[in-house]
Amino acid sequence: MFRVMLVDDERIILEGISQLVDWHALGTELVATARNGVEAFERIGEHMPDIVISDIRMPGMDGLELVARAYAAYPNVRFVLLSGFGEFDYASRAMQYGVRHYLLKPTNEEKIGEALKELVAELEQERSKESFVQNMRDELKKMMPHVKEQFLKEFVTNKTYGNRDWDYYRGLFRLELNDRVRLLLFQLEGRFEFEHLFAIKNIAQDLLETPLLSTTIGDHVLLLLEDEAEGDYEALLERIYKIRDTFQAYYKLDVTIALSDPGHITKARSLYKETLQLLGYRFYLGEGSLITRKDTGGGPAPQAKEFGFDEERLTMAVRSGHREEAAAALEELIGGLKDAQLSIDVTKSYVIQQFVALVRNCAPDEMTDYYGKIPQIVDLSTLQGIQTFLSNVVDSLTERFYEQNRVKHSAIVRKVLDIVDEQLGNSGLSLNWVAHEMLYMNADYLGKLFKKETGEKFSNYVTKTRIRKATEMIAQEPDIKIFELAERLGFGDNPQYFSQVFKKYTGSTPSEYMKSADISAF
Repeated sequence: MFRVMLVDDERIILEGISQLVDWHALGTELVATARNGVEAFERIGEHMPDIVISDIRMPGMDGLELVARAYAAYPNVRFVLLSGFGEFDYASRAMQYGVRHYLLKPTNEEKIGEALKELVAELEQERSKESFVQNMRDELKKMMPHVKEQFLKEFVTNKTYGNRDWDYYRGLFRLELNDRVRLLLFQLEGRFEFEHLFAIKNIAQDLLETPLLSTTIGDHVLLLLEDEAEGDYEALLERIYKIRDTFQAYYKLDVTIALSDPGHITKARSLYKETLQLLGYRFYLGEGSLITRKDTGGGPAPQAKEFGFDEERLTMAVRSGHREEAAAALEELIGGLKDAQLSIDVTKSYVIQQFVALVRNCAPDEMTDYYGKIPQIVDLSTLQGIQTFLSNVVDSLTERFYEQNRVKHSAIVRKVLDIVDEQLGNSGLSLNWVAHEMLYMNADYLGKLFKKETGEKFSNYVTKTRIRKATEMIAQEPDIKIFELAERLGFGDNPQYFSQVFKKYTGSTPSEYMKSADISAF
């Protein structure tokens, strides 16, 4: 239904037209009436009619003035003007505001109905046209992301695209940039679904400030970025790392990322080739890396270096049962291979040689099982994957030799327990302090050894021992001050922290514990 307002200063005419016209049959509804132009203009703003039927001769503001003001404020309102016999010249001035319907007074419901039918037909045609245009716009809006994706894909892979094509599509996509860009290429690691590509693309678009275009190409996600202003490069790297970490947190998958050097947009094909070359370095730099030209030494290909291989270095560390030495030796081996950047086949041949040297220490049946895993080494696609594979083997074999030396290890842990008892009042008591200052050992190795022997972390054991000692001291000296307990048990001058830790382990604060009628050993 189209909304109609009726305006006339003669009450009889106003009421007569209101009652005689079958508004509903004409596809309209009468929403308001007014007795003069001033009142009519106000009600137009209130009721927003589609059509206004108005007399020309009215006090205050006549019909022509109403048309002029309404045209300026509400240009979509259509008018039907009622005029006397000698007023047509006067009414024709309204044509400049688009008024094309005039009725000679006195009029009747048939003539008004004919004028309304014409206006309703015009309005329906306009609405149909507007609906069509809007639908076209909506469809174009839906298609535009796909058009952009396809354009970027073609632009970095098709030799025929050039400056003219870029100028056309930049205007089409309304891209404002300085023509210097970078390409960002993502490669998901491990087994993934196709929707993971869209996930990493959406995360990247959310976290990057100015991603211009993006697309998927095969198993990769590609983004076109405007080259950052001077000094913003580090901020860009931080955002890229955040993309990687966010994706990994949600989907538990690693993603390797290549970032090209800056270049003119028309060189996008070369920049794309550069990112593909950078991804090739993932074998040495590892899955989950962010790789730039700087990480590759700036050269077009890896430069081989001399590699000194000593298979006994790792093998002896494993046989000794020292996990920290074995881990260091493995890290040294992998680091040497990474620095040498030999061909992948040569690198794997060294790894297989080391693997065979390790498993020679196993029983015959187990050795056969290990030999069956050599094809896994051949299939690994990164040096990081090789390191993980060897690390699992090294950990398993080292653990076996470690158990054989358990008596020796137990003696070390007993020494640690003695040191803790002696140093409870030392606020600097820590695993690093015991390892480096008292036993001259690797702290990580000592911590793992301590937990294996005692079943709990070193720090937890120290705290628990201090609180147990505190309960004993309270039982022996009921009047002891809390700050004294804190100082004598290694909490320094922080009695508040001591109280918090005490309550965590005993369920009550030191003060509450002292007031308890039943003070028992913790």
